[in-house]
Amino acid sequence: MITSHLPILQVVVPLMAAPLMVVLRSGAAAWTLAVAASWTALAIAAGLFLEVAGGNVVSYWIGSWPPPWGIEYRIDIVNAFLALLVSFIAAVVIVYCRESVRAEVPRERHYLFYAMYALCLSGLLGIAVTGDAFNLFVFLEISSLSSYVLIALGRDRRALMAAYQYLILGTIGATFYVIGVGLLYLLTGTLNLADMAARLPAVSDHRSVLAALAFITVGISLKLALFPLHLWLPNAYAYAPSAVTAFLAATATKVSVYVLLRFYFTVFSGSGIFDDRPLAPIWITLSLAAMFIASAIAIFQNNVKRLFAYSSVAQIGYITLGVSFGSVYGLTAGIVHLFNHAVTKGALFMLLGGIALRLGTVRFDAIGGIGRAMPFTSFGIVLAGLSLIGVPATVGFVSKWYLVLAALERGDAWLAFAVVGSSLLAVVYVWRFVEVAYFREPTTEVARLREAPLSMLVPAWLMVLACFYFGLDTGVTLGGAGAAAESLLRGPR
Repeated sequence: MITSHLPILQVVVPLMAAPLMVVLRSGAAAWTLAVAASWTALAIAAGLFLEVAGGNVVSYWIGSWPPPWGIEYRIDIVNAFLALLVSFIAAVVIVYCRESVRAEVPRERHYLFYAMYALCLSGLLGIAVTGDAFNLFVFLEISSLSSYVLIALGRDRRALMAAYQYLILGTIGATFYVIGVGLLYLLTGTLNLADMAARLPAVSDHRSVLAALAFITVGISLKLALFPLHLWLPNAYAYAPSAVTAFLAATATKVSVYVLLRFYFTVFSGSGIFDDRPLAPIWITLSLAAMFIASAIAIFQNNVKRLFAYSSVAQIGYITLGVSFGSVYGLTAGIVHLFNHAVTKGALFMLLGGIALRLGTVRFDAIGGIGRAMPFTSFGIVLAGLSLIGVPATVGFVSKWYLVLAALERGDAWLAFAVVGSSLLAVVYVWRFVEVAYFREPTTEVARLREAPLSMLVPAWLMVLACFYFGLDTGVTLGGAGAAAESLLRGPR
């Protein structure tokens, strides 16, 4: 039955669509194929999520070679939740893409754009479902290389430098990761993550285990833009085509966080390596630095995309703060914030893409009074900004509430105050947009603007509404994140 092959189809459908787009060399045909592949991936991810929601684990053997000899795709509630998130974002953004890409990408490159989009989606989903450490590296490189191209495809020449900077730092991160995996392979003789977790306790007293942990942590931290390893992110988000920014901001760093979770709570969990080492205080310190320093830097940005790029660095700090607690509440907060931040930032960057389409820029000194000329776009940005702050009834509130509960559970009330205090900085930079959009007189150029096309506005508003729907009905998001947290803390099965 085809349902028994859903894990491999999750990756193969967008992977096979990409070269077909190149063969067709038609932007319209490529977009149609990308829409079909993205929505098919979403349907597959939903099916897999429902299959493992009750605590089941799906093991798929590539080429019928049993693990650990062959590559295994291993799906549990943790990566099923992630695959559902990535495919949902991809399915919404690809509908939004068409008008945005027409404006920001040269026509002769449209088919290449959609081919790279499908490749990136395939890589991200492959990272989520694979149970093999080296196979994960392969998918990490597929997603990264396609991301570099997507960023550089726009008309803004500054995107080339942003893509080059991302390439250099991304390559360093990938190198660190593969060195760490190589050390683990030398110690355990396996690349299967579950088998590696079973064998690692027998060699846990070897110093190479600590070296492997260090290499993997630094390598993946570069990929997820953990402060202060975030230098590639602001330029990449600010100068990439708007559709690329929306897609990558909502998915790429979230998948990297998952990789870190998988290694920490699956591979290294039984090795005892965390018992006598102060890793939690280090993670808490870096997370707080991201939450406060990146938010403070965001306040002084003149480019709205760049502002929300620094905001993304701060929001990653909330995710890693929850992970550092190592408790059910903390992990639940971190994992649910993967989803919540994805829909919030997806909404913001998609709406900013509408402004970029009509005005050609998203600088504060050029968008004064835009709330009158583009009311639906501007109001959507304000609503998504409320979610970023963490106002009740939004998804952002759910994440921060659980972070506060996790901090109080630890007896660290000061961390709860830090979560609230850093949210006040978000109030400041969101208010900057409100003040410019609604309390300044529009220039002649701004006054002549009209709303973004419905093909861009509708998907963006779908994300905005998701910020409130999932803030009120948390059954899927909070339920899935809670189950994923409990699964990670139980360790490998």
